[in-house]
Amino acid sequence: MSDRILKKGLGWRIGWNPNPVTYQGLVGGEDWALELTEAEFKDFCRLFKQLAETMEMMTQELMDAERIACEAESDLLWLEVEGYPHAYSLRLILNQGRRCEGNWTEEVVKEFFQAVQILEIF
Repeated sequence: MSDRILKKGLGWRIGWNPNPVTYQGLVGGEDWALELTEAEFKDFCRLFKQLAETMEMMTQELMDAERIACEAESDLLWLEVEGYPHAYSLRLILNQGRRCEGNWTEEVVKEFFQAVQILEIF
């Protein structure tokens, strides 16, 4: 039996495989992907959730035409959301080691976040 999980949609991918020694997580877009360590994957899920909750709270604070950018960071990675509370993009930068970068457009972030919540294994 395989413990591997891969979820994907138009413009996003997320996966988990507990078996590899170094990189158990995967996040990606339509034509790119980054493998993440368990710690990086946990931080990604946690910070993405924090930012999504912040954007949800901003719905009450901002006027319809106001855009906002919010960021969250750990020692391992940095995330930023930018746009309107109901439609925003997501950007990821790894702070250590590979120093990779990725992003998701506002058209896919909500569906991607739903997959992150479903996949949350910790």
